[in-house]
Amino acid sequence: MLSPAVEPRLDHLVFGTPDLRGTVEEFAAATGIRPVDGGRHVELGTRNHLVALGPASYLEIVGPDVENPKPLGSAPFGVDRLVRPRLVTWCVRPPEIGEAVWAARRAGVDFGAVRTVGRVTPAGTALSWQVAAVDPPPYDGIVPFLVDWGTTRHPATTGAPTVELLTFRATHPKPADVTAVTGALGISLIVTSGPSGLEATVAGPAGTYLLR
Repeated sequence: MLSPAVEPRLDHLVFGTPDLRGTVEEFAAATGIRPVDGGRHVELGTRNHLVALGPASYLEIVGPDVENPKPLGSAPFGVDRLVRPRLVTWCVRPPEIGEAVWAARRAGVDFGAVRTVGRVTPAGTALSWQVAAVDPPPYDGIVPFLVDWGTTRHPATTGAPTVELLTFRATHPKPADVTAVTGALGISLIVTSGPSGLEATVAGPAGTYLLR
């Protein structure tokens, strides 16, 4: 479940790691909840594990696919260049993705064209959806990218276990610039002055886990 203070349009948090298996084990030990295998991003050389944060949001733990390696520097959000796990960015689900792209552009962030991407589930099912995102992500990932799942079933409803998202906030050297963009998108995020970074805390039956 989501804390009332968390943005209701939150779609997912992206927790990148250089060691997907190790991070999944650490998360399971800390929370008592084991993330489920979400599948492969074949074109990108990454794969993920998922836990739900509620009926329409989730945490994606993503790292290099060691069985399907790609050239260094080709993975989204730089996850193949990480030296430790890090909450690299987040994603929101606007009412209309095209309108949100224009709103962000007017506020100074250009996500480029909306494009169709996808992944293959562990059962071999190909999924596709629309995203608007750029790499590197704007404001070090503190401004979220955009998604429209269309007719694809939302990952939070596909059997992933649930943890509670207790807190979610950010720091940035220019917090007013960040909030100008998030405000244009009609979303809220607590941003205070400091080094660029996102931080979230989730809880399961065994305890809490800090993502930052």
